[in-house]
Amino acid sequence: MSAPRLLLVEDDPALAELLEFRFKAEGYSVTVTPDGDEALLLASEEAPDLVVLDWMIEGTSGIEVCRRLRKGKATAHVPIVMLTARGAEDDKIRGLDTGADDFVTKPFSPRELIARVNAIMRRIRPALAGETLTVGDLSLDATAHKVTRRGQVLALGPTEFRLLKFFMEHPGRVFSRGQLLDAVWGTDSDIELRTVDVHIRRLRKGIELPNAADPVRTVRSAGYSLEAV
Repeated sequence: MSAPRLLLVEDDPALAELLEFRFKAEGYSVTVTPDGDEALLLASEEAPDLVVLDWMIEGTSGIEVCRRLRKGKATAHVPIVMLTARGAEDDKIRGLDTGADDFVTKPFSPRELIARVNAIMRRIRPALAGETLTVGDLSLDATAHKVTRRGQVLALGPTEFRLLKFFMEHPGRVFSRGQLLDAVWGTDSDIELRTVDVHIRRLRKGIELPNAADPVRTVRSAGYSLEAV
């Protein structure tokens, strides 16, 4: 398995050097930049597996870098951990709304940051490596294009398979219809948002088993998520 690629965007030289050393010791391939504009360029040239992003950086701000990464087709679903001295709840909500997956408030222990990054990588690495994804009683083999639940092979259409795979790559995270549309159908798609609801219903029917809970959760006014059941 290749080393996971981590893009570290931090303009404090001492902290950047320390984190680069620690992440490399953990087996990551680390690219470091202090500049938001360069970070966007690097990410567009080769999408990283994960971004550690300081809020206050040179050039384009961290929050704007996060927003643009979420809009980019190749980087829309790359996990982003933001580093910030801004501990206010409103700032964290703003960052999460922009697309950050996690927040670490300065000052912090490098061990804590590494533990959080490792936890995210454990969730997404099977998908990157083409291995079997497992969430609750659902298993998806991307290579064999096979889905099983409680040992029973399920018959899913190609769109439902892609939809389920995306959910299983991001368990527990709520996605809006627009986000699902971009991720599963592509940003150039002219499919209407309500089509997502149709395929969600088909997915639910395809993974339904007697006496088994529905793992697809509808979040009112927000979207859908996949929960372990």
